[in-house]
Amino acid sequence: MSARPMDEDQEKKEDEFSTGPLSVLTMSVKNNTQVLINCRNNKKLLGRVKAFDRHCNMVLENVREMWTEVPKTGKGKKKAKPVNKDRFISKMFLRGDSVIIVLRNPK
Repeated sequence: MSARPMDEDQEKKEDEFSTGPLSVLTMSVKNNTQVLINCRNNKKLLGRVKAFDRHCNMVLENVREMWTEVPKTGKGKKKAKPVNKDRFISKMFLRGDSVIIVLRNPK
């Protein structure tokens, strides 16, 4: 058991979330701003963070998922050009281990 009172531990955690790397997510939740998230599946997510935890698990709203695909070509044809694709997801849960980078306020 810790010698410190619980409220001190709570303050320390809140301070980490407001000043550390997770402050990007904290500010996004408070100000309802968009973030751009690069994921390990080579997809990008542009959306608003509703909630998150220390593992970077997130609940996102109004998400635009973006990726590129190379279409299959027939025999003897030239290499096809990659095609940009996207889709809209109104609500999603993103598991933190798939997050590579989070950027705030992409212009």
